[in-house]
Amino acid sequence: MKLRDLEYLVAVDEERHFHNAAKRCFVSQPTLSGQLKKLEDELGVLLVERTRRQVAMTDVGEAVAQQARKILAEVKAVEEIVQSFDDPMAGELHVGLIPTLAPYLLPRIMPGIRRQYPKLKLWLYEYQTSVLLEQLRRAELDLLLLALPVDTDEFSEIQLFDEPFQLAVPEDDPLAQQSIITLAELRKREMLLLEEGHCLRGQALDVCFMAGATENVGFHASSLETLRHMVGEGMGITLMPQLAIPLQRSETNEIRYLPFTDPKPSRQIGMLYRQGSYREETFTRLRQLIQFEMKEKDIWINR
Repeated sequence: MKLRDLEYLVAVDEERHFHNAAKRCFVSQPTLSGQLKKLEDELGVLLVERTRRQVAMTDVGEAVAQQARKILAEVKAVEEIVQSFDDPMAGELHVGLIPTLAPYLLPRIMPGIRRQYPKLKLWLYEYQTSVLLEQLRRAELDLLLLALPVDTDEFSEIQLFDEPFQLAVPEDDPLAQQSIITLAELRKREMLLLEEGHCLRGQALDVCFMAGATENVGFHASSLETLRHMVGEGMGITLMPQLAIPLQRSETNEIRYLPFTDPKPSRQIGMLYRQGSYREETFTRLRQLIQFEMKEKDIWINR
């Protein structure tokens, strides 16, 4: 049994199409099909059901493919360990980010990372916190960028910066005439919030509790951009993390963003990784670069 044969099997399992699987593995379709047949003969079982219209995995085929993924991942990990000792800022790194951070942080830091570490290939994934944590546990991801703290002590964390919240209000809201706001001024106001699953929802609810504000239970947004559009249409007010606020305010004439007086509500952004990871040096250097890039571009950053 060869590792390449396991790669073919995983590709067929995920693509469910011989031509697409062969293309993904950079081999001809007859080569892939022939090698899978040899693997089936070697194991003495049928792994793939072949028909003219579709490709279906047998029960044993799916089980073998699942185990093959683990084997290939372990082999890859061994290769990356060796490479990381030679150059910690080379090779592949699988990084997960939360949706309320990824579209606003990545454009600020990716040019610097590519410029400073051209040998480091980043694979970026955007999911809610619960999904990211599970993928980190399964070693499908190496590093998470998200809001801290996380309700688990099984991972190591690195603090990056504190990100203040501002209040987003429609231009015709009475608060829009102000240049700054206190938490007390939110008392008895209804806030538009994100749907369940977003960690930012919990943080916004904490602010609502402190300020005496309430949640608009008739609407839950799936993204910050949905919240922004709702505010722009005069449907309510919301909290917006600083990174999500446009640098060119002329683009948002229908929305006013108001900073808070002290104590400013904020969230802490940081890194999360498996304890004892062999890539700790990689993460430390990324932290230094991210903090440098953020300090250069955003004077509000507190570390």
